[in-house]
Amino acid sequence: MSKIRTDHVFTSESVSEGHPDKVCDQISDAILDACLAKDSKSRVACETLTTTNLVVNAGEITCSGWDQIDPEAIARKVVRAIGYDREELKFSADTFEYINRLHKQSADISQGVTAGEGRFQEQGAGDQGMMFGYASNATEELMPAPIAYSHRLLDVLQKIRKDGTLSYLRPDSKAQISICHRNGKPCSIENIVLSHQTDDIDPKKIEQDLIAVCKEVLSPTGLLTDKTEYFINPTGKFVIGGPHGDAGLTGRKIIVDTYGGVGSHGGGAFSGKDPSKVDRSAAYYARYVAKNIVAAGLAEKCEIQVAYAIGVAKPLSINVDTYGTGTVEDAKIEAILKSGEIFDFRPAALIADLGLLTPKGWSYQESAAYGHFGRAQFPWENTTRVDALKSALS
Repeated sequence: MSKIRTDHVFTSESVSEGHPDKVCDQISDAILDACLAKDSKSRVACETLTTTNLVVNAGEITCSGWDQIDPEAIARKVVRAIGYDREELKFSADTFEYINRLHKQSADISQGVTAGEGRFQEQGAGDQGMMFGYASNATEELMPAPIAYSHRLLDVLQKIRKDGTLSYLRPDSKAQISICHRNGKPCSIENIVLSHQTDDIDPKKIEQDLIAVCKEVLSPTGLLTDKTEYFINPTGKFVIGGPHGDAGLTGRKIIVDTYGGVGSHGGGAFSGKDPSKVDRSAAYYARYVAKNIVAAGLAEKCEIQVAYAIGVAKPLSINVDTYGTGTVEDAKIEAILKSGEIFDFRPAALIADLGLLTPKGWSYQESAAYGHFGRAQFPWENTTRVDALKSALS
């Protein structure tokens, strides 16, 4: 059943919590967290824009406790925690101008996604569109290796920035890792591109220090070789960064947020959206399904596509593709998914299944940097349906 696969190099990128777009994602999701804490039925579509010493919030929010929520205070708290707390960065938690243009959700949309309203008696999808979920046995978190290791590297860098190990690091950074695959499996890291905002110090010291971090973080993968190339701050200097260096917007890092370009993407962003928006919640559920299929040993890799119409609960289509790596036919897996016996893709059901309205032990803000997938604290990363899948397909 396997397809012939040749050697190839695949590259993925991650960006840090201090990247302008990720600042926006975290502010939007922090506001979502605050709304759900007040009212689990909140409808939130919160967008954020940042530029030089400015934060703007716009969008639609309906929340019974909204008058007790201060979005400006939330934005300042998020920015301060990221590390933008110095005026010389031209973007500081204490000094940025704040503009609020949030208002209530459209009644036309609300009637389609609220049970008992409109034409349907159960909660419909919050929008039309298609969503994808993906999993691969290339890494222990069942994620593609290039994006998993790019996230891992930046996560370590933000920790040593904050604990003072490398005190000259500033919040904005990007990591890009190219990995050679042989017969579909990662075999070596070809090169690493790391661009990290810093104080204005000797570039040679920065290069030496950051290569050392790369080696410390990535050596356990067994993929570094004596031929691995390192490109550290390739322009020679990265001092001007963050929202002062480049304006940020919510939802502009959808490939960073998902699988690093591996598999397909439906085009919808995640951050700032409550779970009634299936471009977020159904993408989470599709990941949950794909990961359980791979964890059950039914395929080496798997992609799930699901499509919806706004206001309609039942998915319009579900597609399974194991890229020829499945131990059973894709059609058999697909039939199980369409039956709803193990996984229920209707919005209200999948939201309840993953506990998306009442996060426990996790927050949406956490998901807004270093990837929405491959991190154990999120419920869509659980492999709780492995036995059920094995039994149904045995």
